[in-house]
Amino acid sequence: MEQYFFIALIVLVAIYVLNGIKIVSQSETIIVERLGKFSRSLSPGINVILPIVERPKEMIVRRTTGNLASILRIDLREQVYDFDKQSVITKDNVMTDIDALLYFQIVDPVKAVYEIQNLPVAIEKLTQTTLRNVVGEMELDETLTSRDSINSKLRAVLDEATNKWGVKVNRVELQDITPPDSIRRTMELQMQAERNRRAEILKAEGEKQAQILNSEGEKQAEINAAEAEKQANILRAEGEARAKILQAEAEAEAIKQVAQAVVDKGSDPVNYLLAVKYVEALRDMTSGKDNKVVYMPYEASNLLGSLGGIKEMFKQQ
Repeated sequence: MEQYFFIALIVLVAIYVLNGIKIVSQSETIIVERLGKFSRSLSPGINVILPIVERPKEMIVRRTTGNLASILRIDLREQVYDFDKQSVITKDNVMTDIDALLYFQIVDPVKAVYEIQNLPVAIEKLTQTTLRNVVGEMELDETLTSRDSINSKLRAVLDEATNKWGVKVNRVELQDITPPDSIRRTMELQMQAERNRRAEILKAEGEKQAQILNSEGEKQAEINAAEAEKQANILRAEGEARAKILQAEAEAEAIKQVAQAVVDKGSDPVNYLLAVKYVEALRDMTSGKDNKVVYMPYEASNLLGSLGGIKEMFKQQ
């Protein structure tokens, strides 16, 4: 009888010791209560508690399936809550379904256990109400284009509210914002109209640019043609002026030589030159098919006399 009692005692002691040994994994902790009062938090590794006198405190968590469960080991790693779609009314009275993700981490397990009764439900309800408040201050178009702004506002409000629960909200992400079907169809029509408007604007800009380039090309061509004609006229005028200069220089040289010859013969070169001009004028007057009557000025007889004298002078020589 004593032998059975001794074996039973050993078994009880073994069970007591085994129940008192708690192995805590890394990134986990266990809250221990002694006689219903908080005692300590167990650190990772082997820990010893006093069964019956001390016991772990249970904590309610949310499983990945969405169900709630009571656990003894508190996970200190970052966790994510995927909430169901929430119906939110925007500032312009449009009912919108929003699907949100919440990333948080328990930084103070004691507060997470004792400051709030049901942490997952509290975080979910707080996220829902905060999301409604933030989105309710924005119109639908702003909601669809300002996800980063909404995420920042949600994170700031939730982080401040959950601080007393020993929870740190790292970030909030809006997975999907789904407006009603009628609004989506209207938005699609607006987007199509906007695309068409942009296409028309780009087409008009292209045609405008093409016309500008064509006009600039025509203008440049006219400028080049005018410049070429100007240069041609300048070169032509310079050529004519040069020809006249050369002709005048040749005539001057001829007159100079004739005058020198006349002077050498002892006659007046002025009378000779005047006689030559009169002869040329008479030739021009009598040339042509029409019959003409020529009147000789009285003073011309003296010049012709001079011309005859010059002719006789050359004959004598």
